Amino acid sequence: MKRNSDYRNLLRNMAVEWVYIFYYVKKYKIALFLYILLGLVATAMSLGGSVAAKHLIDAVINKSNDTILFLAVLTVGLAVFQQVFQAISSYITSVVSSRISNEIREDIYTKILNAQWEEISSYHSGDILNRLETDVKVVSNAVIGFIPNAITRLAQFFGALIIVLYYDKTMALIALMSAPFLFFSSKILVKTIRKYSQKSREINGEILSYSEESAQNLLTIKAFGLTKDYIDKFKLVLEDYRDTKLAYDKFSILMTMILSLIGLVVSYCCYGWGVYRLWQGMITFGTMTLFIQLSGMLTSSFNSLASLVPMAVSTATSAGRIMEITELPKELDVDSEKVNEILEKAKDSGVSINFDNVTFKYKDAENNVIEKTTFKINPGETVALVGPSGEGKTTILKLLLGIMPVTDGEIIIETPEGEKVLVSNSTRRFYSYVPQTTDIFSGTIRENLIAVKPDATDDELQEVIRLSSLEKLVSSLPKGIETIVNEQGGNFSQGQLQRIAIARALLKDSMILLMDEATSALDAETEKAVLQGIMKSNPSKICIITTHRESMLKHCDRVFTVESDGGIIEITC
Repeated sequence: MKRNSDYRNLLRNMAVEWVYIFYYVKKYKIALFLYILLGLVATAMSLGGSVAAKHLIDAVINKSNDTILFLAVLTVGLAVFQQVFQAISSYITSVVSSRISNEIREDIYTKILNAQWEEISSYHSGDILNRLETDVKVVSNAVIGFIPNAITRLAQFFGALIIVLYYDKTMALIALMSAPFLFFSSKILVKTIRKYSQKSREINGEILSYSEESAQNLLTIKAFGLTKDYIDKFKLVLEDYRDTKLAYDKFSILMTMILSLIGLVVSYCCYGWGVYRLWQGMITFGTMTLFIQLSGMLTSSFNSLASLVPMAVSTATSAGRIMEITELPKELDVDSEKVNEILEKAKDSGVSINFDNVTFKYKDAENNVIEKTTFKINPGETVALVGPSGEGKTTILKLLLGIMPVTDGEIIIETPEGEKVLVSNSTRRFYSYVPQTTDIFSGTIRENLIAVKPDATDDELQEVIRLSSLEKLVSSLPKGIETIVNEQGGNFSQGQLQRIAIARALLKDSMILLMDEATSALDAETEKAVLQGIMKSNPSKICIITTHRESMLKHCDRVFTVESDGGIIEITC
């Protein structure tokens, strides 16, 4: 009973996944309709060509000279037109499938980026890339390939069956001998293919994740002499994938062989029955030729329909993996209009930040990171957050950015006139951010800076370069600001990358600047110059800094310590 229940649940899940796929099918219904129409015309021509060939053979044997030429032209014409329609169908498939693939990929990429951070961050980036590339490709191919092929093959099967039934009902029954086997084996077929599809996708994600992390941490791997260890571990992952693939291939080959043998038996039975009927004089040579063609067509179309079962299961598996990440809770930009109004009104006066009895706990965590915290930061203040590592300093910045919602209480942004808005992803417009990990993108220094302000002028760029103490570095580079930054900034020092990140944040010129250990790689003199530049850039700007360096504190108006119990207390320096 449990196995039957599991199988029903499996079919129910696959049905839901195919409903998801049909969303894209409906989106491209006109192109698919044209593609299906061409396939049906080609199928009709193929069947018509077989019937025409039957009459041609009979006409030749009966020496019906008045119809031979017409039937010959008709047979050849149908065959030629069939090839033309197949060529047109192939071209349409190429054009439409590339467009569908790109649009589905764009749609899913958009949904991934709009997912709530805490939800999407639980997935490894390699796994996300695997879903975005491999699974999207499977689904997009199914949209343009699976449904049209299924309809065309069904039309071919039933068309051939109707013609055979017209001429010989017994032959039609013989041609359907393989149907019971496929029906009774479908349960095993679906469950096994589903199992291997899921496992192979998961392992492929592991391979991508392992490769990505190895490439990103190549310096560390070499520095610790871990090259051989990582190669050996990669071999184990590859062997796991190989074992899974071989197990599936073994099952697939066995099923294909059984279906082929059954198809062979059916074909020979049809052939034998046709010879017997011909020997009895019940059919003509033309009809015998028609039977041979149609029995082969019935068997091949039936096997083609059977081969769509693995494709349907594999496609549903990929759709389920895509749904898993695209149906994560989304960020909603609900306060954009109000935020934009406050930004316009308070661009000179600045805003304040109010923590009102804020409590925060990470999802599935036992203890609160922030516990019933209340404090206020005024316009123009530079505030330091200090405390042991892992006690919640970076978490506070994430709460301010609306990356994660507070568990209890409120964080409020307020103008001097009393206009208020609760912190959310909409209020990120108030902030510039310099992350602890110095996230710099591949591209030129200019491209990294203008990512936050595409219309920035050269004067604005030079100003933030000066404020972040980047002038000496940029002037020393042969290509200056057009110098390429390698992946993860591999051709720059950590201190240089921090200054590029600070310049990028300053270029946005936001009311609030968040700096997460942003000067940890700078020497004391450079750190002082950078902080003085930031403070002079906008007198009403709030600057919130997390730091472990005491030298930073003398530049701050106020200092808060984040304690292990989640409390935040202002201290006197």
